[in-house]
Amino acid sequence: MIAACLAVLQREWRLACRRPAQWLIPLAFHALIVTLFPLALGPDGRQLALLAPGLLWIALLLALLLGQEGLFRSDWQDGSLELWLLAPQPLALLVLLKLLVHWCFSGLALVALTPLLALMLGLPAAALPAMLAALTLGSLALTLIGAIGAALTVGLARGGLLLALLNLPLQIPVLILGTLSLDAARNGLPVTGYLLWLGCLTLLALTLAPLAVAAGLRIGAAQ
Repeated sequence: MIAACLAVLQREWRLACRRPAQWLIPLAFHALIVTLFPLALGPDGRQLALLAPGLLWIALLLALLLGQEGLFRSDWQDGSLELWLLAPQPLALLVLLKLLVHWCFSGLALVALTPLLALMLGLPAAALPAMLAALTLGSLALTLIGAIGAALTVGLARGGLLLALLNLPLQIPVLILGTLSLDAARNGLPVTGYLLWLGCLTLLALTLAPLAVAAGLRIGAAQ
């Protein structure tokens, strides 16, 4: 079991390093959305700071969604997904390891970029620690939840729109809590409650999402 887990981690890490476009394109897309948004609103710093919490989370959600359509597509095309389905190890565990590596490259990169964009929108520096904590928890939860739709559409040639329709209703609670936490941090209010709720959703996603993704891969691979 340990050898199989290490082999999966090494394989996914090497693939992510060899395919930088899979996480660089969402990163550039995230920065582009936030950078162009002030051009539509104008230079009013107070209005930008007021809208920044929702804008940053929506941009994060769209950037993560952009990188999830092909999450299992290459594994399905080269036949490695069939080997995972036939492996004696639990499929949910292998899926969880793959998603964690994917989040390390895509989710954490987006989280690391966000403070610079937040300061550009006029958010106070005092809100950055709470924002980083919320984004770290939220990006992991969004990645795990989004993988469910990616698994169900793995056999479809153009499943981008269907992927968004499947994922967005499940990701809205994370989006709401993340926006409220960032808005509270901007106003100097306590954010502990919001972070605890985000932590609960992330823990729930860590527990249930791999099982749902494994079931979705079995369904999607049979199409």
